[in-house]
Amino acid sequence: MTNDRNDRNDKGDESGGSGRGYDVVVVGGGPVGLFLAGELRLGGADVLVVERLAEVDETIKAGGINTAGAVSLYRRGLLPDLAAAWERNRWRMRAFLGDRGAGAPRTPPKFAGHFAGIMMRGDLFDGSDPAFADIGPADGVGLGVPQVELERILGARAERLGVEVRRGVELTGFDADDDGVTVRLAPSGRPTPSDRPAPSDRPTHSDRPAPSDRLIPAEGIRARWLVGCDGGRSTVRKLAGFDFPGTDPEITGYQAVVEMSGGERLGAGWNTTDVGTYVNGPFPGRILTVEFDGPPADRSAPVTAGELQAALRRVSGVAEVTVHEVHSATRFTDNARQASGYRKGRVLLAGDAAHVHSPFGGQGLNLGLGDAMNLGWKLAAVVRGVAPEDLLDSYTAERHPVGAWVLDWTRAQIAVMRPDRHARALRRVVTDLALTATGTTYLVKQISGVWQHYDLPGAHPLTGRSAPDLELSDGTRLGDHLHDGRALLLDLVDDPKLRARAQGYGDRVDVVTAACPGRPELTGLLVRPDGFVAWAAAGNDQGDGQGDDRGDDLDDALTRWFVAA
Repeated sequence: MTNDRNDRNDKGDESGGSGRGYDVVVVGGGPVGLFLAGELRLGGADVLVVERLAEVDETIKAGGINTAGAVSLYRRGLLPDLAAAWERNRWRMRAFLGDRGAGAPRTPPKFAGHFAGIMMRGDLFDGSDPAFADIGPADGVGLGVPQVELERILGARAERLGVEVRRGVELTGFDADDDGVTVRLAPSGRPTPSDRPAPSDRPTHSDRPAPSDRLIPAEGIRARWLVGCDGGRSTVRKLAGFDFPGTDPEITGYQAVVEMSGGERLGAGWNTTDVGTYVNGPFPGRILTVEFDGPPADRSAPVTAGELQAALRRVSGVAEVTVHEVHSATRFTDNARQASGYRKGRVLLAGDAAHVHSPFGGQGLNLGLGDAMNLGWKLAAVVRGVAPEDLLDSYTAERHPVGAWVLDWTRAQIAVMRPDRHARALRRVVTDLALTATGTTYLVKQISGVWQHYDLPGAHPLTGRSAPDLELSDGTRLGDHLHDGRALLLDLVDDPKLRARAQGYGDRVDVVTAACPGRPELTGLLVRPDGFVAWAAAGNDQGDGQGDDRGDDLDDALTRWFVAA
């Protein structure tokens, strides 16, 4: 089967009339939804993204991405965009440091991350740990890329790939059946749909018809699949009736960019007080406060300057600090919940729609990018008819454990941040451990995401892990061969029998033959489109092509993930 990624599927009238349909409708045009849409297009699916906001959301949110997130974007050729955004943001950090000390702006100190506001020192990090081997040029890039800039990068990529994005449009309901989903939309700003799902094994969700106009047909838009990437208060999740168990919040947090005066006595960075925690920086005007007084009464109400000022004064104890103007602000809590499964029939969830937690440790955006990278190629293969639907079962099986770990990671930080005497005693112990080489390296491993792996069959230690970014003898790196979103069989010993095993998989598996002087023990790798190793061999492990069990392992991996044409 050929796959022309530049031609849209023929599904009827492009004007948005009743004949127009899509392979996938993605609800939510934030970074996760846009990244997923791009992955689907790479795989040959026809995609519509609907986003209720008319413009990119400028509200301050995540301040960067971790190593695992940066590697995913690098594998799609986006490293130059990330590096440029990171460099722009570094100047803001330098300006903040310069404002707080004499002389010219200084270069920020090497940052290794934080756990519950306990800052880790870069000089204690052991970069020789095997977990950090062969990360490649993505190492350290993206740490300071704000979410709004990442959204712009991914939006531009989606546009280049031909993704249709409709802004100012919200989901109002949908009807799901065995063959697909009829999605009803309306211009945003209208009353929100009911949170109560219809009591049916096959969900029908409707609160009102969408208006009949050129872009939003009254009869709805037909799609084969619907994916909710619409955030922690996901309409898709609620209407579809996904279970969402977890733990209730106990904090109220604010993050904002403000104009303020009287803040000279505020400590830079993370600060712990008898009341809670506050952050000042890492760029001018950025503040964050945490109080253990329960969740806010109304998270959707506008955040005012007086509200921020009062919280900052309470937590910091600096009575003279005054907030004059709010440029961007948001409330958050430590509500920690996760959908029991990420798929119900023709409806799937990704990102915050599938899991919510506190922002501490910067895991949420990265978790969502990982969801998108995992789901995109699988759903596209199902759409194209080159994989069975049960391939999608591996999405929940692989990503749910990672999400559960993140929820517990953030819960642990809440436990260490509480202002009671027991928690403060625990915090002192954790601080002592964190400020050792072993402790720092352990924590950085967790924060960076390099620990992540999937439980895949195979004896080689690389199987199920993110592929090392091998430097190849032709001057390329492994990551260079993943830009098109296809799987890669890497023949490192010029073995025609090894390459012959990939015959019959059409455009789903690229084959590259090159040596790897830096890893001479490796003879072959099968890398999935998401960059995870499905099969690896060293020495004679690839088999002799005559029925060797280890050669059969490669056949099994190819068959498991890529059905032969």
